[in-house]
Amino acid sequence: MFTYFIFYETPAYGSHHFSSHSWSSYEQVKAPLKKPNWVEKLHQKQPLCDLDTTILAINCATSAKVLFRRHLDAKRSVSWNFAFLWHLFAISVASVSTVLYIILQSLYRLLSYTSSSWIYITSTKVFHTAGFNIRIRCSQILYWPIFLQDRGIRSLSCVEYAEKAALQRHSLWSSLATDIFLGNLIGFVLLFHAKSASFCVLNFADDITNNLLRSGCVWLMGVPAGFKLNTELAAVLGMISLNAVQIWSTLWIFMGFDVTFLIKTLGILSIIFGVTLPAALIIDLITLATLHVSTIHCVISLLYSTQIQAIASLWRLFRGQKWNPLRMRLDSYNYTVKQHIVGSLLFTPLLLLLPTTTVFYIFFSILDTTISLVCMLIGVAISVIHATPYVKVFLRLVQPRRFPSGIWFDIVSSQCDTSDSSEGVVSSSENLQMKKDITKEKTSSMISFLHSNFMTLGQVILPHYKNIFSGISRSSIAASAYGILTGKRMGSTMVADLPSPMPWMFIPYKQYWFLCRDSILAMSS
Repeated sequence: MFTYFIFYETPAYGSHHFSSHSWSSYEQVKAPLKKPNWVEKLHQKQPLCDLDTTILAINCATSAKVLFRRHLDAKRSVSWNFAFLWHLFAISVASVSTVLYIILQSLYRLLSYTSSSWIYITSTKVFHTAGFNIRIRCSQILYWPIFLQDRGIRSLSCVEYAEKAALQRHSLWSSLATDIFLGNLIGFVLLFHAKSASFCVLNFADDITNNLLRSGCVWLMGVPAGFKLNTELAAVLGMISLNAVQIWSTLWIFMGFDVTFLIKTLGILSIIFGVTLPAALIIDLITLATLHVSTIHCVISLLYSTQIQAIASLWRLFRGQKWNPLRMRLDSYNYTVKQHIVGSLLFTPLLLLLPTTTVFYIFFSILDTTISLVCMLIGVAISVIHATPYVKVFLRLVQPRRFPSGIWFDIVSSQCDTSDSSEGVVSSSENLQMKKDITKEKTSSMISFLHSNFMTLGQVILPHYKNIFSGISRSSIAASAYGILTGKRMGSTMVADLPSPMPWMFIPYKQYWFLCRDSILAMSS
């Protein structure tokens, strides 16, 4: 009779648990069309015991005992002084959170009254990125006691479920605390160096306006890089661009915009709400400050795309073809002599004016694309701050055993009916490694120790970043490149994803206070 003894360390909450699956085991692998012969033979063999059920039983073995012991000995294990201090801490946090809840509810009611005004509508369109991040931050502030609530007895009946529930429970407040910590670091630096920062911003804006925009437009009106352009069209496009730059610079001067006050405001917002909110506001301010570049780029791209489409249509006219928009194909068409003459008269000047339009379009496309990339990088940084699992990173560095990835058995003793037996290692398809080298199948008993493999830091972090660059693919890059070549603006599909804001909370103030207090007290149990 075959006897198999497995010795394992008892799984405990906050220490470790076992898992027979590797990190990528949830991914479905496409089965081949024809199964090999060894697969058929494998299915004909007698199946072994279900390792998943065994590991689940091991993880649940002492959880119930630990759960009941913790409830019975809760008053004995926790000292009176610690309980009093923790209760006082819970009351303080609940009071501060309730004050913030009252302020947010008052601001929400005030904004709901002015939601139909043109000032509110214009502000939401101009500062839509900052507004979306404000909604995310408000929902995080309102819902943190909900996330700290206990998930029930099922999450405590198994060590694996308890670990996952605890990590999910502490993910929100850890992200919020890290964001505010980074905001305090950057905010105090901005407050202490507001004047020097404003001086650098003004010098950078002056260099961009004078040395790049104005000088670039004047350079394009001449002979850029040795290209002989149409003087009249270059003069018209250059004067339009220079006038737009001058008008926008004059408007900024007349508005009396104080950069030092803006930097101090960003520093205060960073200290109070974290670094993501002022970063989103910087994206909107960059978009607003470069509105003249975007406007000029839209006008010139419209002229360039119209010119390209007209040349393509006239080229099809000469070949006797016509575009069929219903069937999305080229059909044969018999043009008249007058149509050919008019097409010839239009094709020549459009083709000769195309280099001038192309040079201006390339210049402003480079500027607009650079601005979009800067805003995109800031958006990616915001998404990374929101998506990083700070609790998992900290626990992986301190206690890597809390993140198992597969199991393996260490064979320490094996008794066989024959004398040919030794020790070795055999790996299974589920990352199961067993040390054995038994030449005969007549083994009567075996003793082994159960061990776990651990996830690397990259395996813990990377799955949380999979949605950040979800919009970047070969098709999106190809569509953006085609849009730039044909005079269309780069699409917004490459914007990094942000966590969706939760619905607004409407509960009484007293109930919210008790909810916050109970959430803090539940953490000590």
